[in-house]
This record gives sequence, structure tokens and C-alpha cells, in this order.
Amino acid sequence: MAVDNTILADDLQARPASEAARLLESQSDREAVEALSRLNPAFTQDILAELDTAKRQSIIAAASTDIGRQWQTNQAFPEGTIGRLMEPAYATFPPATTVGEATEALRALIKSAFITYGYVVDPAGKLLGIVTMRDLLFADNSVALSDVMLRDAFTLTPELDISDAMRVTLHRHYPVYPVCDASGRLLGLVRGQTIFEAEAFEITAQVGSMVGVEKEERLSTPMWKSFRFRHPWLQLNLLTAFLAGGVVALFQGTIDKLVILAAFLPVLAGQSGNTGCQALAVTLRGLTLGEIKPGDGRALIMKEGVLGALNGAPIGIVAGVAMYFTATAQHSPHALVLSIVVFLAMVGACMISGVSGAIVPLTLKRYGADPATASSIFLTTATDIVSMGMLLGLATLLIR
Repeated sequence: MAVDNTILADDLQARPASEAARLLESQSDREAVEALSRLNPAFTQDILAELDTAKRQSIIAAASTDIGRQWQTNQAFPEGTIGRLMEPAYATFPPATTVGEATEALRALIKSAFITYGYVVDPAGKLLGIVTMRDLLFADNSVALSDVMLRDAFTLTPELDISDAMRVTLHRHYPVYPVCDASGRLLGLVRGQTIFEAEAFEITAQVGSMVGVEKEERLSTPMWKSFRFRHPWLQLNLLTAFLAGGVVALFQGTIDKLVILAAFLPVLAGQSGNTGCQALAVTLRGLTLGEIKPGDGRALIMKEGVLGALNGAPIGIVAGVAMYFTATAQHSPHALVLSIVVFLAMVGACMISGVSGAIVPLTLKRYGADPATASSIFLTTATDIVSMGMLLGLATLLIR
């Protein structure tokens, strides 16, 4: 039974690449080609990579020569690069081609491909210039394309990361960008919409990555697979929680003497945790948008530390006043000292949390890991240990 390729494409889009590949196994090669052609090229490459070699080669062979060759070329580039997003550049012409000849050729091409620009290339395939539809419309039919083309066109390289490509194209707003190798040879083209679609998925996946949710997980992911994705990170979180619990256990004697401190432990952990998450969010945004250049890390860490202390001071005053009245109501002889302890602990914990919020993603980035990967888990561990340790440690030192 024939499958509606639009429905099939939508079904593939709603699944992780591995599940989409399994769905394609049961489809004919022609149906697979038509469905894959409707997807974002990067996702198409992810699906092709998940297929077994025989099925992948069979699907590529069933595609048109240009599309099949382009898919094969794209497979050679790493995931997350512009090379994975390329489409064939159909409208290529020698520089001596006249406007009239190019127009006639385009009349045939637009029946089977979406053409935005014409590309002028030399015999070796090196890009010489771009021809817009406006140039073809107003130029005389006898004029050569070399006389109307736009020279020194802006191009992308196939090895460029998608996030870096988004930054360099952010203010250009071109609908299509030619992709050339180091020698200037035209390899294909990539659409601006495709770049932003691919990067938008990465950005939406960051929120889940911060708490250990895999990028591959979707709403349609089976429950058992979701369990396998998430559970290891929860075990890691449990281990880090034991570390925070160990800090509290070290000061069990202080808590036994000053039970009131237990009521303020979650207050400090919550406030310092929020301070750290604010720093983490700003740092991740800066890394995503390329605003953090080499050498900027130290300044960012210092800024977040100072900002954490500034935010912690007024919060600490309010928390300290609350501690004073609570301790006074319980007739504690240490009410004033306890309020000072809470104030100092809040300022110190917020300062360290701000520093941690910047250090965690920068460190992950430095060692080649995704800066968003479970960063919230590591940050929570740091803030819990610091906030609880400072409150109980200061109380132990100042109250004998």
C-alpha cells in the first residue's frame, strides 16, 4: 500500500533518528527518498547514519543523481557541521553563459527544484560569483553572466559548526548561502532557514541536557527507552546528594545543639541554587551565541562572583532578620550571632554559587563536552555543599 509521503515525513520528524530509521526499513526506497527529501537535511543525515549500510546505499541509489551524490557527500562531514545541511546547487553556469541562455535553463530547472540564485563557476567548479533573479530580469539577454554576477560572494565552509554559522549569518538574512571548500570549489548550498531550524533544535535540547535528559528523547520515545536515558543521571544525582548529606553529617553535633539551623538549610540551598542557575543560564547563552571569546572566562567568573555577593547581601539581611526573630521567639541566647551566621553564609554561598554557575559550563566546554550536559546536576551539588557547609561551619566556629 502506498504511503502518503507528507504523513511519513511528519511521522519521521516526530521520532528520534534511530526510531525513524527503523520505520524506514519497512518502506520502499522510493517512498523513503521522497519522505527524507522533505526533512531538514541535518535530520536526514542523522537518519541515514542510523540505517544499515545496505539499506542506506539502496535509498541513496534510488534518489536522483544530484540528491544521491549530495547525500553521499554530506555523510563525510561530522554531525553538527554545515556539511551535513548541504543541498545540491542545481543552477550552475560557466561565466560565458548569456543571460538568455541562463534564463532558458532556469525555466526547466524550476520545474523540479527550488532555485533562488544562479552560481557562476569555472571549469574546475570554483565559485566566481552569484546571479540574482533581478539581474536576469533586467539585464539584456546577450550579456554574459560574468558581467552581471555579484563577485566575492559570502560563503560558508562545510566544516563550520552550525552554531558558528548561525552567528556569522545572523545579520545577513540571505535566503541561501553557497558552501565552498578551502580552494573555493562550490560543494552545495545551505538555506538560512535550515541553519536556524537545526540550531533551534540544539537550543531547545539544552534545557533537558542540563538535567540529564538526552537530546534524542522526544514525547514519542517509548517509556522503557526514556527510563534508560534518564535513570543513569538520577543515580549520579543521588551520589552527589550523598556528598551534600555527608557535609551535614560532619556537623551533626552543631545541629543537635542548635536545631533551629535545620530550618534554614533549605533556605540557603534554595537561594544559592537559584543564584547559580542564573549564572549558568547567562553563561550557556553566551557560549551558544559565541559571545564568550577565548580569555573572557576569568572576567566572567569574577563578574558572577561579585554579582552573587551583591545579590546575597540583601537576601542575607532578610534571612538574618528572620533568623533573629525565630531564635528570639525560641529564647535562644545566640539569636544575634545566629542572624550574623545566616547573613555571612548567604553572602558567601551566593558568591560561590555564581562562580560555580560560570565555571561548570566553561570547564565542560574546555574539555570538549557539551557545556549543557547535566550542568544543573553538578551545579546543584556545588551549591548544596557550599551553602550547608558555610552555615554549619560558621555556626560551629562562632557559637561555642
